[in-house]
Amino acid sequence: MNRPQILCYYFPNWHVDERTSAYFGTGWTEWDLLKAATPRFPGHRQPREPALGYFDEADPQVFQTQIDLAVSHGVDGFLFDYYWYDDGPFLQRALDEGFLKAESRSSMTFALMWANHALTDIFPSRSADGTATVLKDGAIDRPAFEAMARHITDRYFTEPNYLTVDGRPWFSVYEIGSLVAGLGGVDATMDALEWFDAHVRSRGFEGVHLDGIVSSVNELPGSTDWEQSLTALPTLGFRSATAYVWIHHAPADAIGFPAADWDHTRRLAFESFERITGYLDLPFYPNVTVGWDSSPRTDQDVPFVEGAYPWIPTSDPEPEQFAQGLRDALDFLRRHRPPHSIVTVNAWNEWTEGSALLPDTVRGMRYLEALRDVLAED
Repeated sequence: MNRPQILCYYFPNWHVDERTSAYFGTGWTEWDLLKAATPRFPGHRQPREPALGYFDEADPQVFQTQIDLAVSHGVDGFLFDYYWYDDGPFLQRALDEGFLKAESRSSMTFALMWANHALTDIFPSRSADGTATVLKDGAIDRPAFEAMARHITDRYFTEPNYLTVDGRPWFSVYEIGSLVAGLGGVDATMDALEWFDAHVRSRGFEGVHLDGIVSSVNELPGSTDWEQSLTALPTLGFRSATAYVWIHHAPADAIGFPAADWDHTRRLAFESFERITGYLDLPFYPNVTVGWDSSPRTDQDVPFVEGAYPWIPTSDPEPEQFAQGLRDALDFLRRHRPPHSIVTVNAWNEWTEGSALLPDTVRGMRYLEALRDVLAED
């Protein structure tokens, strides 16, 4: 088997944005939540402190450091969480001003994962029952979709280091149900996606490679049933599927609260991947998750009890446990032999969800070193 492409999800909320300043106060970023995190139960490792400090990711020199770390340890590309609502983009400065202006950005690929879920006020979440104010609806209509498609085709797909598969720019969609709801049903969505494909072809590509994010457990408010998403993907013209994170494939009541059994979480996730592969008539690319702890997004003055996201099980796995997940993903690829050898990783920098390859002051570089070493084993 050829060495797989390692594609890491990148979460871009570590810079100042006009929307977040309006919602949460001038200059607010999720660094504020991370700094305010506290231990929520005995043995809980919070706050987690980034070894590189609380940097501004919209600074290209800062992003240069991230690129150098990623490339030197086996990361081939970033899948940027990309936000576009009915009135345009959100959190785009990390990509536009940071990554794309970094001196050696061409040393790695990048692509977009449209995070088209509702934007809810969980910064922090004040109630474990899932009550939260909806700030923006993730479902957008046809005019807004076309505006996004034109923008990303001309602004990003044309970049020389944008990830392509068989001549098609890769574009992941997080919420299939939200996509269909916004565009007005399956038939209307098919028409919109056919238009998108034709628009991309008009720019000299073979079309667009649509990748669907699928789940077997609904965690975020408004998530759709996973079987509905699986059924819709081939009909809608998607060309592959993958996962975003293991906790979308491991029921909370099966992994333990407040501290999850991460080895059991891994086993449940890969069992889910096997079921999806058997069910779905599309290539499925496995995911590896570094860890999980969304407690920084909860109100630190409210007792940490089990409930709706982000009041869910946490984990703080050892780097060797992450390494085992990588080995399982490589084994998955050997056995199923999808047309391309790809592994997605959650995540490069999901600090407030406890999933970061970037070094912290306790684990240091050990997750990145685990990635490098497992790739060298294969």
